[in-house]
Amino acid sequence: MRANAILFWLLAAFFGVMTVLYTLWNIAETGDVEWTGTVAIPLSGALAAFIAFYIGRVRASQGGEIAADRLDADIDDESPEIGEFSPWSWWPVLLGGSVALAALGLAVGVWIVFIAAPLILVALTGWVFEYYRGFFGR
Repeated sequence: MRANAILFWLLAAFFGVMTVLYTLWNIAETGDVEWTGTVAIPLSGALAAFIAFYIGRVRASQGGEIAADRLDADIDDESPEIGEFSPWSWWPVLLGGSVALAALGLAVGVWIVFIAAPLILVALTGWVFEYYRGFFGR
């Protein structure tokens, strides 16, 4: 996390320098300030500074060094078990297609959402209860 905080501080400093250069360049070229970039670039720098500050505070509150900051760490030192994933399951594909159909319905015609909503419910129910029936039932 230390490296991440340093990278975001460097990014914030870069945006600070670019703000000055961008503003001076626009004044030299056009004789006027271009306000969109002059406002957007320092706001990007502020966002990078907020993220760097947050990451630094989280690192300080952990009270120690995490495995990602050690040079002698292995990949297994930090990667916990996140959950159980079904590589054979088709329910996520059906759910993604149903949600895409609902988004299409919002863009094209609301009547398509009425077709997609039951498909979303069926796919979500099938995915949640996939381990309660059939060969994989427990």
